[in-house]
Formats: sequence, C-alpha cells, structure tokens
Amino acid sequence: MSGSTFKYTSYIRATPESLWSALTSTDVIKQYWFGMKADSDWKVGSKWKFYFDGELMDSGEILESVPQRRLVRSWLNEWKPEFKAEGASRCAYELEPIGASMKLTITHSIERLNSQLIGSLSEAWPMCISNLKSLLETGEVALSEHPGHGESPA
Repeated sequence: MSGSTFKYTSYIRATPESLWSALTSTDVIKQYWFGMKADSDWKVGSKWKFYFDGELMDSGEILESVPQRRLVRSWLNEWKPEFKAEGASRCAYELEPIGASMKLTITHSIERLNSQLIGSLSEAWPMCISNLKSLLETGEVALSEHPGHGESPA
C-alpha cells in the first residue's frame, strides 16, 4: 500500500483476554485514552465512535474482529478539519502471546503520502499505548492528562 503508515509495537504483561478487553471496553478505554468515551459493540460491520467531553472526535467502521487476536477498523478524524479532509485511515491491532506477555502491534495507515494525520500519530499512539501498558501491568496509567498544547487528545 502506498501512502503513509505508522507502526508501533509494545510488549505488555497481560493475558490475551485482558488485553482484548482493554482494547474493546468503554470503561477501560476511557482510563488509558485520556477520558475518551468509546461507543461500539466491536463486531464486524458495526460503527465505532470516540467522544471527548461530549464532542465527536473520531469515527469509523469495524472491518475485522477476531477476539484476542486482531481488530481492524476504518478511522476518520472528526475534530481537526485538515485531518478529516484526508479521509478515512485504517488501524489494525495485532495481538500475539509471547510467554506470559502479549505483543501488541498497531499499524495505522492511509492512502495519502505525507499524511498530517499519520504524522501526528507518532506522538499520540505511544502515549495511549504507554498508558494501556501501565494500566494493565500496575493498575494505573502513566499519563493522567494529555500533554498536548491545550488541544483535545488525538
């Protein structure tokens, strides 16, 4: 696929069940994604939406859902006009057991060269996944507030 891609891998001491639950549970997502409210049933063909303080931030469709192994969704940024103008991107989560841990690989891509959205994700994804890892391993997130410049989370 030509275009722009961001790929991030993290190793998390968690079970396949707990990691999958964290990726698809509204209550858990809100903890590690800086207060973002998720709305979806995470089934193929279903819509998903992320809200922050009641404002729609991101939306899309669930393209693949294999519990504890793989989740793929289309992703449209709704809050920043220049990102929304780029159109929908694709985000794939790959979960792989490695001993007592899980390898989580996120590949976020769009069929657009030099995508501003994908460029912004190089900071946003590591913050969210660091929070997810800390939450699953210690019960607390690493960052309680998004360190952006007064903007809503990505």
